[in-house]
Amino acid sequence: MGLAGFHFHDLRHTGNTLAASARASTRELMHRMGHATMRAALIYQHATSERDHEIARTMDRRIAGEGRCRR
Repeated sequence: MGLAGFHFHDLRHTGNTLAASARASTRELMHRMGHATMRAALIYQHATSERDHEIARTMDRRIAGEGRCRR
């Protein structure tokens, strides 16, 4: 392709990172990649600032909506 520093594996990594960002479970990532161990699949589950903000917003809504912790 003529792209310096670009490797075919970069496509696999990008695709699986996007799948993880789309909330694919670890088991689903393992199936997509053909991995037998969770360790290999976890490599693709990078934390992103977008997801971090989404988690914080969800936590805020739950705290504000419930008013107290449930047991």
